Amino acid sequence: MSSTSPNFEHHPGTLPSSADSPLKDDKQTTLRAVMDEPMQRLRESLAKAPIIWKGDYPYFIHPITDGVPRMSPDILQAITDLSRERIDWSNVDLLLGIEAMGLPLTAPLSMSTGIPLVIARKRTYGLEGEVKIDQSTGYSKGAMFLNDIKKGERIAIIDDVLSTGGTLEAVIEGVLRAGAKVTHMSLLWRKATV
Repeated sequence: MSSTSPNFEHHPGTLPSSADSPLKDDKQTTLRAVMDEPMQRLRESLAKAPIIWKGDYPYFIHPITDGVPRMSPDILQAITDLSRERIDWSNVDLLLGIEAMGLPLTAPLSMSTGIPLVIARKRTYGLEGEVKIDQSTGYSKGAMFLNDIKKGERIAIIDDVLSTGGTLEAVIEGVLRAGAKVTHMSLLWRKATV
C-alpha cells in the first residue's frame, strides 16, 4: 500500500448551468441540494479507500470499483440517486455496464428506470451480432465482447472509473460498430492526472 494517494475526482456527469437548464433557478437549487448529501457520502467513502501499486500504476480499492471491501447499501443508493437525476432517461433504450463492476452499478438503475441492461463481458458467447473490442487500460489489456445491442438503440454507458480512457474508447467504438449510438455516459470517478 502506498503512503501517497493519487488524485481522484468525482465525475458522474454534470448538471446543466442555470442558463442552459430547462429547470427554474429554484428547482435547480433544490436539485443541487438533494444531490449534495449522496455526493458527500461518495467522497467520504473514496477518501477511505486503500491504494495499491500495480507496477507504476496507482490502483485504489473501493467496493464500487472492486467489490471489496464490503459495499454499504447507502453508497450504492447514493450512486443510483446521482445517476438517476443526471441522465435524460427518455433518450435511453439500453444501459450498458462494463464488467465486472458495471453490474452492481447498472442493476439498480435498470430496476428504478425500467430500462433493460447488458454488460460488456471479457469472454465471448458467440451470439449473433456479438461485437469484439480490444481494450487496454493502465494496468491490463484484452478483448471484451458486446452482445444484444440493436441497431439504432440509444445507449447509456455506466462505468466506475475513467483512468486512461482505453476501455471507454473501445466500448464506444463497439457500440457504434453495432449500429447503436451513445447518448449518455455516467462515470462515477475520473482519475485525474497526478
